[in-house]
Amino acid sequence: MSRLTVVTGAGRGLGYAIAERLAAAGDHVVIAERNSENAVLAEKRLRAKGYQVTSVLTDISDRESVRELASITEELGGVDALVNNAALADGVGGDAFWELDEDFFERVLRVNTFGTWLVSKHLYPQLAARARGAIVNVASDAALYGSPRLVHYTASKGAVISMTRTMARDAGPHNVRVNAVAPGLIRVEATESVPADRFQLYSDNHVLPREQTPEDVAGAVEYLLSESAGFITGQTLVVDGGFVMGN
Repeated sequence: MSRLTVVTGAGRGLGYAIAERLAAAGDHVVIAERNSENAVLAEKRLRAKGYQVTSVLTDISDRESVRELASITEELGGVDALVNNAALADGVGGDAFWELDEDFFERVLRVNTFGTWLVSKHLYPQLAARARGAIVNVASDAALYGSPRLVHYTASKGAVISMTRTMARDAGPHNVRVNAVAPGLIRVEATESVPADRFQLYSDNHVLPREQTPEDVAGAVEYLLSESAGFITGQTLVVDGGFVMGN
């Protein structure tokens, strides 16, 4: 029986790459995606490759939407693994912390931090019912580096890293592992508005001499969900070619 794995924000970009990697490995992947067009297209593309995929329209910042997701996954047999990937990455390289709009700051934290917690909360009973459930939260190396003019995003992703540690302690007695990956800057649809100088900063300071790809992160997520990482929990794996070292 295939593992049922939920990947939030999997309609495009990094989330899609993660969903494709896990589906190719044999998982039944639930694409929990807010954009209906992206959700339908992602499901169609993956099904065309012979993968088992179900798309569910989901706004991770909305309580009722997340409850509906949990109801659907329960009907599908229950969740074995969860990847909290959905996030807002707007405003990179924009305003300094004292210039940032208050409503925008709250919106980013509501999606990136509250949304990650909300999905985890409502899917956790299904994960805990498994012999070995697993969660991977997608954070960011920006929170470890302290990226300038990005306080809303670094705050939200720093919170995800901290939540990962506490979630791991809470979930451990139920044999549910909780880890995080912290990617660097990747050229995907969600980063199209990122200024060129921010990409150049990463390019100039990678230890490994190439751009990061979504597949780099997808491989790390696959590992953390696997039995090969069966005694790893509460950790943040930085996947950014050596841009940030140590946390």
